[in-house]
Amino acid sequence: MQIFIDGKFYKKSEAKISVFDHGLLYGDGVFEGIRSYNGLVFRLKEHIDRLYESAHTLLLTPPYTKEEMTEFTIEALKQNKLSNGYVRIIITRGVGDLGLDPAKCPKPSVIIIADSIALYSEEPYKKGMEIVTVPTVRNHPEALNPQIKSLNYLNNIMAKIEATNAGYEEALMLNSQGYVAECTGVNVFIVTKNEELVTPPCHVGALNGITRGAIIELARKTGMVFKERILTRHNIFNAAECFATGTAAELIRIVKLDNRRIGAGKPGSITLKLLDAFRELTKTDGVTYKL
Repeated sequence: MQIFIDGKFYKKSEAKISVFDHGLLYGDGVFEGIRSYNGLVFRLKEHIDRLYESAHTLLLTPPYTKEEMTEFTIEALKQNKLSNGYVRIIITRGVGDLGLDPAKCPKPSVIIIADSIALYSEEPYKKGMEIVTVPTVRNHPEALNPQIKSLNYLNNIMAKIEATNAGYEEALMLNSQGYVAECTGVNVFIVTKNEELVTPPCHVGALNGITRGAIIELARKTGMVFKERILTRHNIFNAAECFATGTAAELIRIVKLDNRRIGAGKPGSITLKLLDAFRELTKTDGVTYKL
């Protein structure tokens, strides 16, 4: 495996960062997860744009242009001979001292890892996933805005631990007001009994996911009614269908929440149609490359 660090590629065993990097010490940095399908990097521009928006909010200036970052991302896939892969781009604040002051970190660092990923086991993709609501609430937007894909993911990790302890692979996270935000790393959608597609608005604590946006576009193209609306667990319990989306997860059906069956308790027809449409989209929407 070849890993990009600050302009060079290193073998996995030789890829190292300083213990004084503020990304390690304080989670001070941003990241993106990007997927490639058969030599096409899905919505690469959108991912790079979001990466730079996250950095801008943190007053973190990437050392490369968007065009350069795009080239490095593709090169990481080529170096690792991956036509189907997952790319993690990380921008850290860089090396500083043991204090908090980011001004003492003169040069940000960029790390790019290209590998494969499996967010969940195979079984829930076939039969649908059962999830549980956990006590850890989503970060308040005015504390750490969920639109920033920062290296501080402890909020999500705590929720993941609670799901695992309860015997589930995934968890539903509510916000401080008790409304549905998202799962630990994926957006949540429901299909109502009136066949409307609904997902929580981002201001309640949901990331404006790239896959989320793709599914919304696909639904609208089919003429399906789509709404961003505040949801409670009651809405999910009584939905006709439910699913989650994310770059690593793609689209996975949710058939039960907190031991309540959702709809028929199996993947629904509308969800399956959207999944088929998404798979077709990944064949055409992105930047192509050759190994």
